[in-house]
Amino acid sequence: MTDIHQAAAVGFGTAAGTYSQGRPDYPAALQAWLGDVLHCSPGATVIDLGAGTGKFTRLLQAMALRVVGVEPVAAMRAEFSRQLPGGTILDGTATAIPLADGAAQAIVCAQAFHWFAQPAALAEMHRVLAPAGRLGLVWNVRDESVDWVAAISDILRPHEGDTPRYHNGGWRLPFQGRYFTAPELTCFDYTHVGSPADVIMARFLSVSFIAALPAAHKASVVQQLTTLIQTHPALRGRERIAFPYQTHAYLCRRLD
Repeated sequence: MTDIHQAAAVGFGTAAGTYSQGRPDYPAALQAWLGDVLHCSPGATVIDLGAGTGKFTRLLQAMALRVVGVEPVAAMRAEFSRQLPGGTILDGTATAIPLADGAAQAIVCAQAFHWFAQPAALAEMHRVLAPAGRLGLVWNVRDESVDWVAAISDILRPHEGDTPRYHNGGWRLPFQGRYFTAPELTCFDYTHVGSPADVIMARFLSVSFIAALPAAHKASVVQQLTTLIQTHPALRGRERIAFPYQTHAYLCRRLD
């Protein structure tokens, strides 16, 4: 589909600044994975599909790649340009990527593929990738073995509705052996360190379906998160906290 899911259009359209403030970056070890596994060598053209505010683009730019961001939400593109002056960001979707056939050596979707996991998107990615090109799918995943992290998920989950999510696994369904090989997983540990206001409040108020909530419902989420921060022994009174993640990185090889 070329339409943007309502939760993404509304949520990301209203919370681009919060997204930039609260979302974690990515482990530096991903650069070796991008080079060795995804074959992102200096000078290669790499598409950051669903680039958002440019969180992952920064890591790609540090590798001397020719990075082209593609993002359908105007507010996110504006924040991208503010955060990365001079970076290339194009208006486009996963089913309408504004590049020529075979233009890129790699495509990376960071925190994004679940929004457009469908055969038509894989067909379009296949089109813009050169022969032997590679697709990388990356997600920062909360470590819910930590009790207060699990408590945050419990606060958010009732508001998910039909919003596409990484954790439900539906994003795997389009991989039927036609355009790409099945995803191959590599895991990295990562910790997002900062104030509770950034790594909890801004982080989770930037979640699409939370940002899109009516004011009263959003206020309830804010109150629940605030209560958790103020009362949980691991969070209470802390000026800085370490939020545990695992970064899941998947290699998908382009098929001829």
